Amino acid sequence: MTQEKRRIYLIKALQNEMPENADIEIPENVQGQRDLLRALFNVRMPAPASDEFLKVQDEYLRERAREKGITDAADLKPVSSDERLILWQGDITALRCDAVVNAANSSMLGCFQPLHGCIDNFIGTFSGIELRLEEYRRMEEFRNIYGTDYKQPTAVPIITDAYNLPSKKIVHVVGPIVTPFLMQEHIDQLAQCYSSCLDIAAEHCCDDIAFCCISTGVFMFPQDKAAEIAVKTVKEWLDAHPDSSLKKVIFNVFKDSDMRIYQKLLGSADGHGFKKVMGR
Repeated sequence: MTQEKRRIYLIKALQNEMPENADIEIPENVQGQRDLLRALFNVRMPAPASDEFLKVQDEYLRERAREKGITDAADLKPVSSDERLILWQGDITALRCDAVVNAANSSMLGCFQPLHGCIDNFIGTFSGIELRLEEYRRMEEFRNIYGTDYKQPTAVPIITDAYNLPSKKIVHVVGPIVTPFLMQEHIDQLAQCYSSCLDIAAEHCCDDIAFCCISTGVFMFPQDKAAEIAVKTVKEWLDAHPDSSLKKVIFNVFKDSDMRIYQKLLGSADGHGFKKVMGR
């Protein structure tokens, strides 16, 4: 089956599953079809799917990763100031490493807004529908313990399989929301996000982990301060855990402005393998 046939199959299957979307016309162009499929993935509620659907989905998403171009963390060069740290500007959904960090929300079910530009949306899309179902089951376990209104606390990560991403695991963490202005509580919480993600990755014997810029998007944490906290916390954790399985930490940035901030903090870095546009 070609990528186009897989894409059309998945769109029609999702439209049949969600009749409210059945009247949406399938675009003739490739990017329009990709966007429609992504939007349908975004709005689908957590639920099992048929073996045939999962087979086609997995084939499609793994080929999409190859089309975008998979970057292997082992090929990335460390920054000049610290051989344990890597600065990389690129699409985290096309990065092959042991664990990638997802900036999640407290529902821990991914982003339901069609085609939203957050990393939670992209990771949910390119992992596949199994991820949301796993997250739902994990949250149901917590609700059975803590009550039906349970929300995932800030800076308390969970780790899941990565499914169709090139990485092995995804560490999901809720960052602090900066409102009405930056306070010490937010600073402490962001530092805890980084240290807790490192803890859980080490517990799962990961050799490397890639961090996105936690809380700097719609959660409104100032980019420069967030980067300072990230670098300081990661260095302190690595210094305190010399025997950990974790040997490499990747700071993954998407914006040019974040790239410049991290370059100033870490020294020269070539941003090897960067891609300006996150694949859809």
